[in-house]
Amino acid sequence: MTGVLAVLGAINVDLVVTLDRLPGPGETVGGGSFARHHGGKGGNQAVAAARALQDPGRVVMIGCVGDDELGASAVEALRAEGIGLRVATALAPTGVALIVVDARGENQIAVAPGANDGVLASVIDEALGEELGPGSVVLASLEVPFEGVRRAAEISREQGATFVLNPAPAQPWALELLPHAAFVTPNESELAALGDVPSGVAVIETRGERGARIHAGGSTQDVPSLAVEPVDTTGAGDCFNGVLAAGLLEGLPLHEAVERAVVAAALSVTKHGAREGMPGRAEIDGAVASLRG
Repeated sequence: MTGVLAVLGAINVDLVVTLDRLPGPGETVGGGSFARHHGGKGGNQAVAAARALQDPGRVVMIGCVGDDELGASAVEALRAEGIGLRVATALAPTGVALIVVDARGENQIAVAPGANDGVLASVIDEALGEELGPGSVVLASLEVPFEGVRRAAEISREQGATFVLNPAPAQPWALELLPHAAFVTPNESELAALGDVPSGVAVIETRGERGARIHAGGSTQDVPSLAVEPVDTTGAGDCFNGVLAAGLLEGLPLHEAVERAVVAAALSVTKHGAREGMPGRAEIDGAVASLRG
């Protein structure tokens, strides 16, 4: 593989209930509507990147699904986006996320990882066994086992690829991966959990409707977002990471890559579902021009 974006992470199916308000502990809230969507941080990020690049085969998905209908459907959905597949089949069922969304677009999420726990070092070795090359980018999130993410980080360093770490969901072992990363993309709470980040790692802090903050080279720079009416914030962070990694793959200056990622994430929350609102390249271009204008 030369000059590709390899995305490592979870592949899930999202079962979503939309309600007027989120339930509290032990509470049942009725009157909702149900939908099924494709999800998982890895799958979502790969889709966001593929739509931003509009270059079939340039994005490669690495992960695991079960030998079941959900897994077959998840793989077909990725293939339909023009994503190259390095997806193994595990004995466990395909991962599932149970998501509740309220009228303001806020959500609660419970995840059964299933086959995603099979993303181990052996899977990574097989998937990244070909030469990545210095022009490639590897994007990894933390819904899969530490040993798989660590191996991807090691291979990235060995082969000169750029390793981008999205430390979500927050894991204590994320600290061990930081020395391998060129870029790390925490939200505000994840950044606090990370503590001191090595000086050579650029931190792209996601800040929701306030956009993002770049901590790099001893300076800090804010990147504003678009003003939108959110419908469903599920997958917004994944959209940000996928589009950021796509921009880095294209060799964009860091501020421009972050700007495009912020805009794409804002656009993504205007529709229900983690992937349904993720914009294509033309829509991102138009929104960036509007933001600058």
